[in-house]
Amino acid sequence: MTFEIKRRNLLQMLAFSAVGGQLIAGPSAAWAQVADSVTIGWPSDVPSWDPNQRFTPDAQPIFKMVFDQPLDQSPTLEIIPSLITKWELAPDGLSMPIEIRDDVVFHNGEKMTMEDFRYTFFERIKAGHKLDIANSWRHIAEIEIASPTKGVIKFSSPAPTAPQWLAFMGSFIVPKKYMEAVGPEAFREKPIGTGPYKLVEYQLNSRIVLERNDNYWGPKPAIRRITFDIIKDASARIAAIQSGQIDLTIGIPVREVERLGKDPKLSAENLPITRVILMQIRNDLAFADPNVRLAAHHAIDKAALSKAFYGGAAVPLSVVATPGTPGYVKDFTFAYDVNKAKELLAKSGFSSEKPVKLKLAVTNGHFPSDYDIARAIAQMWKKVGIDAELETIEYAKYFELNRGNKLPEATLYSWDNATGDPEIFAGYLLNPKMPFSAWKGPEIGEKILALFNEPVYEKRIAAYQAINKEAVATGSAMPLLQSVQTIVRKKNLSFTKYGNGWILGNTMKWS
Repeated sequence: MTFEIKRRNLLQMLAFSAVGGQLIAGPSAAWAQVADSVTIGWPSDVPSWDPNQRFTPDAQPIFKMVFDQPLDQSPTLEIIPSLITKWELAPDGLSMPIEIRDDVVFHNGEKMTMEDFRYTFFERIKAGHKLDIANSWRHIAEIEIASPTKGVIKFSSPAPTAPQWLAFMGSFIVPKKYMEAVGPEAFREKPIGTGPYKLVEYQLNSRIVLERNDNYWGPKPAIRRITFDIIKDASARIAAIQSGQIDLTIGIPVREVERLGKDPKLSAENLPITRVILMQIRNDLAFADPNVRLAAHHAIDKAALSKAFYGGAAVPLSVVATPGTPGYVKDFTFAYDVNKAKELLAKSGFSSEKPVKLKLAVTNGHFPSDYDIARAIAQMWKKVGIDAELETIEYAKYFELNRGNKLPEATLYSWDNATGDPEIFAGYLLNPKMPFSAWKGPEIGEKILALFNEPVYEKRIAAYQAINKEAVATGSAMPLLQSVQTIVRKKNLSFTKYGNGWILGNTMKWS
């Protein structure tokens, strides 16, 4: 892996060198493109090059280009075959026979077998590697190998969402022989997978360069080289796409999408995806009082937020699930009601003259208009008697604070669920035993834990819908909007659009 002069600083400086929409550099040179190369402006780096180690939603599309998952999702989010060709979850949810492909090789030429599958999802966890998949796959009791391509996953308790998790975060196959030979730390320095691209260059928080894997078992990508320029600042990403320095970017304010969409060289759009913009809330500190939690929720005008920051494209939500997903409840509404908010606060002795004080954490530029939304909510709260101190945090810092139970009372966050299953919405958001949940209340938590063992799909979904309503009614959850992915690209660059927001280089092509 080679290391070059960092480009991130250069790209960020472009934001300050733009004059009237034109850069000092010659525009024709900037807009020139290589037919088999794409440069993407991405808002965050991968947390590690061990794809099993950390659950970071924005890293998943990058990981999916270097590593493969056992199962995959279609653009409309159906679970489809990938490395696994056949699977059947037992009615009791305690076992799942699987068959894998016999024509898959890792980037170093070694053939993938069931040994690699068992190592990834069982042996690494048993060995004590510090991995987030140790939480998602904690209930695997054994993986029995019948042949190089056949095996049975045995669970210690029912695993009704095992197929979904095989296509979700952290579930990427890694090579047993190579990792055992070099060790996890050396693997992170020089990772290999079975994916459509190989990692050839990496500069921390600056640049990722991938090159096509010509031995890939699946469809060969049209684009030979994909470069990710890590540009955390949204204004710098805007300058880079407007100048032609990059070919595609995401996560910019909607007002800029509308403006850039008028450029004849660009295409810009807002796509609703299976992420929920919500308040990650605690059940202690100032939010130990349910009156304060409910008042904070009633005081938020979600329709106004959608109109102001997403042009009305972000659907206001009353439960932690997006429209069209199984946990969504169409006939349930949590009202925007300023008078109700004031009444609830008054019951606990608070008012505009005597406000309750709390902290509100927010990222700045991680998802479209995040900081602006937080400021607007703080103003809405101030009118009813909640004085919120804004605290800006880095995206990576959020995970550290949440795992350490150190987030403030409220954190504005975009919760990802590529599968759409309610377990990965409410189940993880409100599960007190999970490191991903800020809420540690046992009342909802005990009901959630019981559902993790429910193998009957219809019963499980109905119970999650009931919990979604209860969580909001008791102030345990504070959903706001369906998240919108903002995308700006050069007009002649096309890619496959996924309902969960994946942007995959192996689906891209120039026209």
